[in-house]
Amino acid sequence: MDLASIRMITDDLERVVQFYEQVTGVAAVRYTPVFAELNMPSCTLAIGHTQTTQLFGTDSARPADNHTIIIEFRVEDVDSEYERLKPLVNDWVQEPTTMPWGNRSILFRDPDGNLVNFFTPVTEDAIKEVRVRRGQHDRARLVFPGPVIHTCCRNGSTYEPAIST
Repeated sequence: MDLASIRMITDDLERVVQFYEQVTGVAAVRYTPVFAELNMPSCTLAIGHTQTTQLFGTDSARPADNHTIIIEFRVEDVDSEYERLKPLVNDWVQEPTTMPWGNRSILFRDPDGNLVNFFTPVTEDAIKEVRVRRGQHDRARLVFPGPVIHTCCRNGSTYEPAIST
């Protein structure tokens, strides 16, 4: 099994897509006017307009109503990211802080109020854990040799995600 994406629903697709393009540095791929994806090596962040939820059923998802998920990005240097993001982020939850489990983190909210965490492993144990997880991902890839092709969206587009080591 492979986690393909995390999808958020919003009433303001343009604002949210632009925000994530700016904070991640990844250009969104737009398959339709109401859906976009930011494809990263580890996972895809999918962003759909509220109109897309009509396909899933009434009240299947509500925009700007998430209080249980944290969208997390491992970054090379969280302190540098904090300085870079200061002019882009309006709602800071936590300035750079080293957490008890060894990650240095910043927490902020996106334009819809979703909680976002940028973190860098900084202790020896946290750095070691990242290496172990990367190794597990590489071994899982060996079990299923060949390209992993994901089909996404209504138009049947495919892509092969990159594997970072």
